Amino acid sequence: MRPTTIDEIVGQDHILGQGKVLRTLIEKDQLRSIIFWGQPGTGKTTIASVIARSTGADFVALSAVNTGVKEARVVIEKAKDSLKFHHKRTILFIDEIHRFSKSQQDAFLPAVEDGTIILIGATTENPSFEVNSALLSRSRVFVLNALNDEALSHILDRGLNMVSEMESGADPISLDETARRALIDASNGDARTLLNMLEYALLLIGDKKVIGLPVVQEAIQQSMLRYDKNGEEHYNVISAFIKSMRNSDANAALYWMARMIMAGEDPLFIARRMVVFASEDVGLADPKAIMVATSVFQAVHAIGMPEARIPLAHCAVYLSKAPRNNSAYMGIEAALSDAKEHGNLPVPLHLRNAPTKLMKDLDYGKGYQYAHDFKEKIADMQCMPDELKDRRYLF
Repeated sequence: MRPTTIDEIVGQDHILGQGKVLRTLIEKDQLRSIIFWGQPGTGKTTIASVIARSTGADFVALSAVNTGVKEARVVIEKAKDSLKFHHKRTILFIDEIHRFSKSQQDAFLPAVEDGTIILIGATTENPSFEVNSALLSRSRVFVLNALNDEALSHILDRGLNMVSEMESGADPISLDETARRALIDASNGDARTLLNMLEYALLLIGDKKVIGLPVVQEAIQQSMLRYDKNGEEHYNVISAFIKSMRNSDANAALYWMARMIMAGEDPLFIARRMVVFASEDVGLADPKAIMVATSVFQAVHAIGMPEARIPLAHCAVYLSKAPRNNSAYMGIEAALSDAKEHGNLPVPLHLRNAPTKLMKDLDYGKGYQYAHDFKEKIADMQCMPDELKDRRYLF
């Protein structure tokens, strides 16, 4: 059901309408490097597929989710040969380009600058923050709008018509208005989600020819993503990941991590959670754990996906197998509770600095004992406020 021509694409008339720049560039086959920015299901990949069908250039599509710069460099080398020996351009489409780190994106810059490739990047993230500034300055950004109700309704009708045509001789399938409204509302401007729900609804009606609201409600529930970065399942999966590491189950930790990676979770989010885990759960039992976790966070930031999955896995296994001591975590939680309950308790006078004569006259610093003057480097001196002098956070 993916559109195959510009005229079949709906909801993006501001860039693909008659006389608009992008449409003109596509029709004249004179594209320059561009970035498509828009939420999922608005047509980024669809426009790229239309370009692939209409261009005289070689067209290569890669996804930053499951390919790396190594594969892209192979494409660039082939593009050089194609341009040199056959005078043929190469368009390289990279879906989810934001999944490449900015240092990875540097690999494309020379080929874009010298015209070896025409880069088309697609991203759901703000290019200002996620795309290399040098690459961004050499590309034109086209913003795709979330699909409105009219566009979504048109997509529904086209989908139903295509199904009816495939079932030649059968009565057409219709959609009652309440069901149509429910599908459009649940899609949140995403054509892909809309068609997924329609597919479920078609399966559920069997031989019936009318899709009603009860069927659509069931279809919506069945087609909901099992992992949503902003929904409950997101928190369920990250919770399972953390608790698996806490229980020293490295196999389960790797599985839940794989679930997050496959669902498109930000790898830096996973790395940040492991930095926290290294202090909260491993803590003082293995001080190197925090060093491993922070190093992996930096590595993930530098190399990007898909290679970042390797240090992420390294860290998850290390933390799963590390000893446990959460005393520092429990201690700070108890200290925060006391600070909240007791408010701003005064600092004992002997612990206060006395940079002025007035402060000295007020006994600031009087009685302070310098720990290094003692054999064990510990002075017999109260460091807590009087109200908490016997309080202990570490046992």
